[in-house]
Amino acid sequence: MRFTSTESYVATDDLTLAVNAAITLERPLLVKGEPGTGKTELARQVARGLGLEMLEWHVKSTTRAAQGLYEYDAVSRLRDSQLGDERVRDISNYIRRGKLWQAFDREDRCVLLIDEIDKADIEFPNDLLQELDRMEFHVYETGETIRARQRPIVIITSNNEKELPDAFLRRCFFHYIRFPDMETMKRIVELHHPGIKQGLLTAALTQFYELRDQHGLKKKPSTSEVLDWLKLLLAEDMDAADLRRDGGASLPKLHGALLKNEQDVHLFERLAFMARRQG
Repeated sequence: MRFTSTESYVATDDLTLAVNAAITLERPLLVKGEPGTGKTELARQVARGLGLEMLEWHVKSTTRAAQGLYEYDAVSRLRDSQLGDERVRDISNYIRRGKLWQAFDREDRCVLLIDEIDKADIEFPNDLLQELDRMEFHVYETGETIRARQRPIVIITSNNEKELPDAFLRRCFFHYIRFPDMETMKRIVELHHPGIKQGLLTAALTQFYELRDQHGLKKKPSTSEVLDWLKLLLAEDMDAADLRRDGGASLPKLHGALLKNEQDVHLFERLAFMARRQG
């Protein structure tokens, strides 16, 4: 199994190398990068490129590691016992399988995405160490041990909101997705907006990267946001000339697709005001 770019996803050489190295080593691939750089989409495209099914476990601040294994519904069992339901005799009727159990129990190999692991409690990664390393876990209520029939390809994403434990990092193959350069971004745009005029594309991306490089910006626009912006520009039938900013007007056309908080908008408004005064 070797992953390469797909018809709808541009994977750089270092990214494809990281994916294939993790597959060869049979270790989870830990992917970090700015929000919007395609970390979650990478897992979907790996599954698509390799012809595998995909399971997604989206982590929240309240998510516990045990939920990825299974949950025992004691409340339902108690209620059924009070109602005289025969199902209570088999405790397995009240075991809800988590995403790891589902991945382990498959006859065929799959891709398992553990999305935004850094949202959970700091102990969350440590609680999954043995299960991800040995590909097995014990169900205490039934006394059975669940082992992976086919080792899944595990892709874990993180937005770097908190540091992950060293013991967890040692068991992963790590890759940081750098923000695409101009040429890579053009290839990405071509996939989503085929046939876009090169003059418009160059002018738009020039403004986009100038905006990203502005000192003091609180939230830099991401790949998904520039794609949305270009979609709007195409819908409005704009060309490169329409993107020229008048005088000291520092805000690009339809900037609401790129700037997502009032602090950044005010920053560019102040820059425009200063530019007009100097003019």
